[in-house]
Amino acid sequence: MFCGLIASCDTTGPPNGLLRFGSEGEVRITAEVPLQGDIGWLQQVVTWSSDGAWKLFEQIGYRGATGDENLTRNPGLPVHYAAQYPSLIQLLNDGGAKVFGVDSILEPDLEPECGVGKTRVTLHIYDSRREERREWTRCAGDASTLRNVKTEGAGPDTGASRIIQAAIKIRDWTVGADFLSVYSGSLPYGTLDKGTETGSGVDSLIWFRAPDDSDGAETQDRFQAFWDSHTAGSGRAAPEVDWAEEMVLVGAVGVREEVGDSVEVRRLLLIGNDERVTGTRIEIVERNPGDFCAPARRIVRPYHIVVAPKTPEPFYPEVRAERVHCGT
Repeated sequence: MFCGLIASCDTTGPPNGLLRFGSEGEVRITAEVPLQGDIGWLQQVVTWSSDGAWKLFEQIGYRGATGDENLTRNPGLPVHYAAQYPSLIQLLNDGGAKVFGVDSILEPDLEPECGVGKTRVTLHIYDSRREERREWTRCAGDASTLRNVKTEGAGPDTGASRIIQAAIKIRDWTVGADFLSVYSGSLPYGTLDKGTETGSGVDSLIWFRAPDDSDGAETQDRFQAFWDSHTAGSGRAAPEVDWAEEMVLVGAVGVREEVGDSVEVRRLLLIGNDERVTGTRIEIVERNPGDFCAPARRIVRPYHIVVAPKTPEPFYPEVRAERVHCGT
């Protein structure tokens, strides 16, 4: 008798009752943003659990190589974010962004090719009580990040705007509508090598960039000499670089005395005026073990070597220090 009155007793599919699909579990939104046409990308993933905890994972890359990754977790207690989670689930099950039972306008198995200049957005819902998952992927109208994605122009079907609307709500109720990516405005780049031991002796930013009117031969020779010293004569081949279209940046800070210190090239920003681009600002971050960590004492020489599209002459301000949680 009780089950006859409450539709949520049916556990075979997403109900519209007290236990909506995803009420216990998590939702995840993934935005894959093309950079510089299709030669680079920025991926942003927000995962929000029903207990309120959320995390934002971001990754930037270039020509198939990851440049950098960053993970941010909810500040404060998860309970501060838990109150809005049921509102999202209601919106997805019954509200204006309903994704269940609307297959005629929102086909669940569609895998669209968004092409150059459009962000690919995926909504993933996991119901831990049923141990079931649902997923939809659609295209935004342009190459927007999660900060400025909008429903206008979404496709390829008429229900695509619901996926974008879900992304906006998840963003607003977790990281916030005004959040700024750690890679905001950056050109794409890819890692050639990264670690804590280098034989090069480099203790600041250096770069290899061929003059615009050269064939790159001299730059290649200098890069090869650097690579040989960096790898301490191990014989490891230097990466191939198209000096007509690309440049190499080496971020380093010299000797450090704790395990856990690392260096990351974080952003490559074009600077200039209304008439032309005059330079490229390279932002480098040194990540140090945070408070209450007890890192082992060891001599390290952290570095990060990246390849990026060739741009006007690079420069960099002071290296910025960043504290990280133990074990990160």
